Amino acid sequence: MSHPSAVGLPVGRGLFYLVVAGAAWGTAGAAASLLYRASDIGPVSLSFWRYVGGLALLLGVHALRRGRRAPRPAEPLRRKVRRVLATGIGLTVFQTAYFAAVQETGLAVGTVVTLGSGPVLIALGARLLLGERLGLGGLLAVGGALLGLAVLVLGGQGATVQPWGIALGVIAAAGYASITLMTRFWGRGGDADPLSTTTWAFAVGALLLLPFGLLEGLVPQSADPVRVVWLLAYVAAVPSALAYALYFAGAAVVRSATVSVIMLLEPVSAAAIAVLLLGEELTVPTVLGTLLMLVAVVGLAVAETRGAPAARRLAAGTAG
Repeated sequence: MSHPSAVGLPVGRGLFYLVVAGAAWGTAGAAASLLYRASDIGPVSLSFWRYVGGLALLLGVHALRRGRRAPRPAEPLRRKVRRVLATGIGLTVFQTAYFAAVQETGLAVGTVVTLGSGPVLIALGARLLLGERLGLGGLLAVGGALLGLAVLVLGGQGATVQPWGIALGVIAAAGYASITLMTRFWGRGGDADPLSTTTWAFAVGALLLLPFGLLEGLVPQSADPVRVVWLLAYVAAVPSALAYALYFAGAAVVRSATVSVIMLLEPVSAAAIAVLLLGEELTVPTVLGTLLMLVAVVGLAVAETRGAPAARRLAAGTAG
């Protein structure tokens, strides 16, 4: 049974949203690889069109659900502006710095640094800023997840470590950590609409990336433009509009450290796609790393759902 959180969304459903979002994010890398093969698009321009396409889809969803959604508590305008700007900037820093880290030091090392540093920064931030305790079981789960991630992306591969690439990976992790912590903090009030948050964050990100995209070249050149358009549409719809809306909804009700570990499903999903669809070899490190990370995710999910009733009773006692 899923227990309701302080913002009304059941914790179990929030966990499900995060799992779907993590799996969807894992498909973005494969789509990006296909786009790079089919055109001369660059990472900044790809991120820009990802935001623009996702923004168009979300605006359409807003128009369709206008007048149908249940009323929500009014969010103060100043707080909404701060939330939207902070989320948009954090999202832009995270994605752009990550793509730059991969370009500088390679996919394996860039992924390890970014996704490996994220849970550590989030756990520390959640403890210092939000008062969330991870516990021994949570610490073991985070450690197991990080070990699985390292085995998954470094096992059997040659890795070239570049100091600037490492720094970019840490910057990307800091951007990701800030998004997770802010979403959890503002989600406690119950007046932040996840779909609205995603829409405005995409608008901010598109505006921030526009001048850099113009320098890089916004319109990709390709011998197969139809394929490029379809791939861009997929990136905008599934790992962007859908995944981020689900992420913001789930991250508002699930503990920050748990969110960070569940999002490590992204490289698991990417590894599965690489083996099943792109013809990459299924290796022992791939299997071992995937199993370690999945065990960690399941362990934290079970702990999260069991801890929800106690947290709700504590909140009710404090309110009374």
